[in-house]
Amino acid sequence: MDRYRLTLTIGARTIMRGWWADLPTAELKYTRWIGERGSINGTRITLTDDADNGQVLQSWSDETR
Repeated sequence: MDRYRLTLTIGARTIMRGWWADLPTAELKYTRWIGERGSINGTRITLTDDADNGQVLQSWSDETR
């Protein structure tokens, strides 16, 4: 079962989701998504642990720039 979920939203719309079984791979994808899509206005990318009631592990938003 894949445990770690990435969610990409732009504005209020979910654009993409992905799940990975191991944290290092999910963290690599998280960083990659920021590099690939982080310059789009309204972007928010979150990494959550679905096995831990959806605890947010990392979150990135263009508002932090």
